[in-house]
Amino acid sequence: MAEGPRLATLSCRLGRASYFLIGLAMLCLAFVGTLLPVMPTTIFLILAVWCFGRSSPRLENWLLSHPTFGPTLRNWRATGAMPRRAKWFACGGMVIGYGVFLLGAKPSIWIAFIVAVLLASCMVYLITRPEA
Repeated sequence: MAEGPRLATLSCRLGRASYFLIGLAMLCLAFVGTLLPVMPTTIFLILAVWCFGRSSPRLENWLLSHPTFGPTLRNWRATGAMPRRAKWFACGGMVIGYGVFLLGAKPSIWIAFIVAVLLASCMVYLITRPEA
């Protein structure tokens, strides 16, 4: 009978550890995004905050109170809003990234089409968000 609570506790710990590791990975990708102009930063920070909200309240609070990134993350959490400039940078980065993908990978027409549809869907989602 004691196995049930132990398994539930183990499952909870594994879930928290998974969210924590994914949050750290998103934070690392966001850091790379601050250095590379064609890689986004904000989306990885949003995902990191979401993961840390389920695993590490201390890191979640650190990101939300960060002087540079905190206001954008708090706006996103409260209203789903993004600054217009962030939308332009994100969409521009996707266009540049798609161009690099086409030139570098030389994908088949179907793969290029699928990636274009996915990126266009992301752009539509971004553009339709309220502005902060």
